[in-house]
Amino acid sequence: MPTITLSIDEKVKKVLEKRAKKNLMTLREQAEDIIRRSAANYKAGADPAPKTDDRLVEVFSRHRRKKKR
Repeated sequence: MPTITLSIDEKVKKVLEKRAKKNLMTLREQAEDIIRRSAANYKAGADPAPKTDDRLVEVFSRHRRKKKR
């Protein structure tokens, strides 16, 4: 398995440790899980949906749009 070294702030470490404890994992396992999930959700070369002139077609299209925060 490749080795990656991460430098994180003490505050971030505390948050990750708390999250790891909640998920019954070690800090290392939690970091690996976050990175693995991020890589699995990444879609390389995903083309954005073409913009149409008709607003009604855009509203009912099957293209998944990002959620607004």
